Amino acid sequence: MDQQVLQTAKELSVRIIRQAGQIAKDKFDDIADVQIKDEFGDVVTEVDHLAEGVIIAEIQDVFPEHQIHSEEAGVIGADSDWLWLIDPLDGTNNFAIGLPVFSVSITLMYQQEPVLGVVYEPLTDRMFVSMKGEGTYCNDKPVHVKSSPHFPRGNIGWIQGHKVQNDPRAVQLRQFMDIRCKRMMRLWAPTLQWCMLAKGDLDGIVLYNSEGDDLYSGILMVKEAGGVVVDFDGNPFNGMSTEPYIIACHPDHLHQLLQLVREGLSLR
Repeated sequence: MDQQVLQTAKELSVRIIRQAGQIAKDKFDDIADVQIKDEFGDVVTEVDHLAEGVIIAEIQDVFPEHQIHSEEAGVIGADSDWLWLIDPLDGTNNFAIGLPVFSVSITLMYQQEPVLGVVYEPLTDRMFVSMKGEGTYCNDKPVHVKSSPHFPRGNIGWIQGHKVQNDPRAVQLRQFMDIRCKRMMRLWAPTLQWCMLAKGDLDGIVLYNSEGDDLYSGILMVKEAGGVVVDFDGNPFNGMSTEPYIIACHPDHLHQLLQLVREGLSLR
């Protein structure tokens, strides 16, 4: 892996994600166009397209040989070891109803492993940056997942894919966790939950079949902040998956969180 490519990609991502975030900030609470884009009620706004256009154009200018996959535009370019994943507005449904919980996410993958993740929260001006082997930073300060003496009575983030809806198994697990934890948090802006875990503001994440352009930046954030990310069988989660089932937390809490999830899934 070319470290110069990675460093250039980092500098580029930080610059263009601010531009995209500024578009969202300027348009917040003043949206002219909101459209339903699928049968599950997910929406897309003009901001998704405007921010996406800025990001894609800049990446193509600097790295024309890299492949890009973006939330709205789909796949751009030929197969490459380098793949950019873009979510120009993570939390679009929140944005559309005036809820100030959203972000922009850019991930660079190398041979299907995340090596750079940048997440920007425009309304708080929080910039999260993580590069493989170099830790995770929020506004240039290192952050780390935290161990809690009160676990599992902690704050757990729940993330599920749009297609999951009210799948009985997911509902069962979610309700089981909700009863046993202090709080189950559903932000509908997954990248922010991953960043909260990396920063020590959440105690864990349970992700139920939610794969997309907003996933891998968060996974890298948590791993580089000292967290563990495993599948529901307890195996380290690496690479990419079209149907991920994931647990993430501080290493101290892995056994307890894994046991809770297994118990919740085994109920009849």
